[in-house]
Amino acid sequence: MALTLVLLASITTLLMAVTYFYWLRMNFWRARGIPHDKPSYLFGSFSGVSKQYSFAEIVRSMYQRYKGTGPFCGYFFFQRPAVMALDMQLVKNILIKDFSNFSDRGLFYNEKDDPLTGHLFFADSAKWHVLHGKLSSTFTESKVRGMFPCVRQKAQQMVVTLGEMLQRNSCVEIKEVMGRYTTDVIGKCALGVECNSLTNPNAECRTIGRRIFTDRRHGLLLSGLMQGFPQLARKLHMATIHPDIERFFMRFVRENVAYRLEHKVRGNDLMQQLMELSGCKKLRYDENDEFKGLSVEEMTAQAFFFFAAGSEKSSSTLSFALYELAMQPEVQARLRCEINETLAQHDNQLTYECMNKMAYMKQVFAETLRKYPILPHLVRQALNDYVVPGYPKYVIPAGTLVTIPVIAIHYDAEIYPDPEKFDPERFTPEMVSAREKVEWLPFGDGPRKCIGFRFGHMEMRVALCYLLQNFHFALCTQTVVPVQISKSFSTIPKNGIFLKVERI
Repeated sequence: MALTLVLLASITTLLMAVTYFYWLRMNFWRARGIPHDKPSYLFGSFSGVSKQYSFAEIVRSMYQRYKGTGPFCGYFFFQRPAVMALDMQLVKNILIKDFSNFSDRGLFYNEKDDPLTGHLFFADSAKWHVLHGKLSSTFTESKVRGMFPCVRQKAQQMVVTLGEMLQRNSCVEIKEVMGRYTTDVIGKCALGVECNSLTNPNAECRTIGRRIFTDRRHGLLLSGLMQGFPQLARKLHMATIHPDIERFFMRFVRENVAYRLEHKVRGNDLMQQLMELSGCKKLRYDENDEFKGLSVEEMTAQAFFFFAAGSEKSSSTLSFALYELAMQPEVQARLRCEINETLAQHDNQLTYECMNKMAYMKQVFAETLRKYPILPHLVRQALNDYVVPGYPKYVIPAGTLVTIPVIAIHYDAEIYPDPEKFDPERFTPEMVSAREKVEWLPFGDGPRKCIGFRFGHMEMRVALCYLLQNFHFALCTQTVVPVQISKSFSTIPKNGIFLKVERI
C-alpha cells in the first residue's frame, strides 16, 4: 500500500512539474510583455496548419496583425517560443549585419539516426562553415556556365516529350512535366546520372522525387514536438526522412561513387566535389581544427538536399510562371517576343550569354518568386541574447528561433502595391533600386543565401526559352483559378496545374 502511495505521489508530482513547465513555456512572451497570439498547448501558433491553413497563410496573417507594434512579435513554433521579425532593419541585421549571432537555423536534424538530414541547409556552427566553404565552389558563375550545354540538351528533350503528350491531349498537367525536366537536369548536371524521367515518367528517380515532400515518418503533431524539442528528439533517436527515401539515396550515391572510381570518371559537378571532400570515415577535424573529410552518409545528405531543391522547387517555380503567363497572354507575348528577338541576334542559338541578355525574362521570374516563394519563411536561431537596437524592451533570448516572414513581406502592400497582381514591372532596375534588398528573399540573403541560386535561375530560364519558342500556354477547363497551394510548409501547387498547350 505504501509503495502504491509513493508511486502515485511520484506520478502526480511529475505531471504537476510537466504541467508547470508547459505553463511557463506557453506564457514565455506574456511574461516579457511582447505582443503575441494566445497559443494552443499542442500546436502553439499553428492550430489548423496542413488541414485548414497553410504555413504561409498563418505567417501572413500574423505579420499583418502585428506589423507596427514593434520590431518583432512573439509566437510559438509548436511548443517552442519564437520571434517573427516585423521590421526591415531587424531583418537586415539578422541576415547580414549581425549574422554572427544568427548563423544557425536551430531546426531539428539528426545525423546519427536520420543521416539525410545532415546536409548544408540544416547544418549549424562549424560544420556549416566548412560545408558552405567547400560546396560553394560547385555553383560559381564559371561552373554554372559549364553546366549550360547539359541543361540546354534536357530542355530540348522536354520540348520533344511535351510535343508527344499533345498528340493525346492538349490539356496538360504542367507541374509533372516540369518535374520530369528538373529531375533529369539535377540528376545529370549535379550528380552525373541519367535519370531518364522525360522518357519514362515512372523512372525511379522521378518516383522518389515525388515522395520527398509528401512521405514523412510522422504526423503533424509528432513532427511539431520534434521541432519544439529538437535536442530531446535527438536523444530519443527520432528521424524524419522516410526509410524508402533514405535507402534509395544511400544506394544511389554508393553506386555512383563506385562506378566513377572503377571507370575513372571525373565530372564538373557536385558529385565530383563531394568525392574530393570524402575519404574519411566521418566528418572530423585534426588537432589544428582543420577539416579532414566527408563520410559516405554526409556525401549522401548533400546529394539528397541538392536533388530535392533542384528538382521539386525549380519545377514548382516554373509551373507557377507558366500559370501566370497563361493568365496574362500579353505578358506571355511580350516575353516570347524578347526571346525570339534575342535569339535572332545570335543565329537562333540559345547561349549562356544571350540568355543573360533577356531582361524581361529576369523580371518575370523575379515576380513569380515574389508571389510564390517556395520557402515562405526563413529561420535562424539566436546564439546569444540580442537586444534589438533602439528597442531595449525587445530582447531575443539565446536559443530562440527567429522567423523572417518572406511570404508576408512579399505581399506587404506598402512594399508591393496590389500584391495579388502578377506584375513583372515591379522588377525593372529602377523599381528594384528603390526598395531594400531584403524586401525580396526567395533565396534568402547574407552568408546563408542559397548557394545554388545561379544554377536554379539558369535551369528555369533555359526551360522557359524553349517552351515559349515552341508552345503557347492558355487556361483550359481543368485549370483551377486561383491556383491552389498545398497546405504544407512549402509553396507548391496542390494537385498540379493544368494548362492548355498548343504548338506554335
